[in-house]
Amino acid sequence: MASYLPFVVLAGVYLYLFINSITPENAQDFSNMELANVARLFANEKVAATGWVHYLVMDLFVGRWIYLEGQKTGVWTIHSLALCFFAGPLGLLSHIFTALISQKFFPKLHQNEAVTVAEQQVSSTNS
Repeated sequence: MASYLPFVVLAGVYLYLFINSITPENAQDFSNMELANVARLFANEKVAATGWVHYLVMDLFVGRWIYLEGQKTGVWTIHSLALCFFAGPLGLLSHIFTALISQKFFPKLHQNEAVTVAEQQVSSTNS
C-alpha cells in the first residue's frame, strides 16, 4: 500500500474542478468564507463536485492512515474505517478512541500483536 497514485489522480481532478469552478460571480464568496457564502457556493454544481472530491480525498487519506496504523499496532479498525468513509472525522475519532481503549484495557494483547506485525515485516524483508 505504498502507492500514492490514487491520491495524485484525485488531487489532479480536484485542481481541475477547483480552477474551473471559480467565476467572477463566486470569487467574492470564496474570499469571504461566512456560512451563508459557503452555502451559496455549494449551490453551484461545479463547486459541489469540487467539494465532493475534496471530501473523498480526505476520507481516503485518513482511512488509509487508520488502516496502516491498525496494521502497525494491532488495533481493530473495521468500524473506524466504515465510519471514516461515511463521515471522515467520526471515523478518525473512533480510531483514536479505539486505540486508547485498546492500550488501556488490553496492553498485553496490544504489545503482542505489535510484535507479531514487526516480526512479519522483518521476515518479509529478509526473504
